[in-house]
Amino acid sequence: MFYVGILVLLAVADLVVFWIWTRSLAAKAEKTAPRLGRVIAVEGGSIHYTDVGPRGGKAVVLIHGLAGNMRNFNYGMVEDLSRVFRVITIDRPGSGYSMRQSDDLASMPEQSAMIWAFLDKLGVEKPVLVGHSLGGALSLAMAMDRKGATGALALLAPLTAVIPEPPPVFRQLRIGSPTIRRIIGHTIAAPVARMTSKKVFREVFAPETPPEDFISRGGGILGMRPKAFVTASADLNGVHGSLAAQCARYPSDLDSPGGILFGTDDNLLAPEIHGEPMQAFGLVFETLPGRGHMIPVTAPEACSDFVRRMAQLSA
Repeated sequence: MFYVGILVLLAVADLVVFWIWTRSLAAKAEKTAPRLGRVIAVEGGSIHYTDVGPRGGKAVVLIHGLAGNMRNFNYGMVEDLSRVFRVITIDRPGSGYSMRQSDDLASMPEQSAMIWAFLDKLGVEKPVLVGHSLGGALSLAMAMDRKGATGALALLAPLTAVIPEPPPVFRQLRIGSPTIRRIIGHTIAAPVARMTSKKVFREVFAPETPPEDFISRGGGILGMRPKAFVTASADLNGVHGSLAAQCARYPSDLDSPGGILFGTDDNLLAPEIHGEPMQAFGLVFETLPGRGHMIPVTAPEACSDFVRRMAQLSA
């Protein structure tokens, strides 16, 4: 019993050390990548956003993917598009500096409702929804949840189909228990993220090379906060539980104009599974040769051009 007690004390001491380390990493992350915009409260939480460009211009809403934040669009898309469009960039509910009150709000219908409520408060009508990766799945949900309310879709390497397992780089997020999710998030997740960040970025960007400043300019460092792990884990489980029903709605409910742009060498989502089949529902499908999954970062000019062309299809 004496030795068992010692082992328990050592385990508790380790958790305390990780907790303190996590607090330090979170503080550094928020200092390196502080809040960029304003926050609006909606039912279920709040949305952190930036809003730039001419108010008379068509509204373009940029929605990031899993474990990301609005800074993923900081490599030229916002600056380029805001010359013509009103560009609204958001942190998805729970991500970045947005908040959500419960993991139950991680499903596509719940996130869709929160973002539509946010856009209603801004008085935005007929927006062009630009969703990257998981943000693409969310954009599709929004378009179907309010038929006729979306001007156009411009989806960048979107998740559009059910996949049996998440990409290997995200499998550690498959945690069903909200309690376990938080214990891990507030102890070991941030230190592990700190030690493995370069490897993870390489896998997410492959076959392309992540920019040296992605940790700061691209907001990668915000993934080293407890809430980032908790949100990403809940998001992964939320989309897993709601995507099949969403896909079943495409034939009857997906009627927004627009298209999908993929890198041909996407390492996370296969263009032939998540892009090409969506032509059956009226969406344009285009590819960028040799590009990977993070095209808003590695090919911002091509992405902006695609958004402009899809916006022209807006009703």
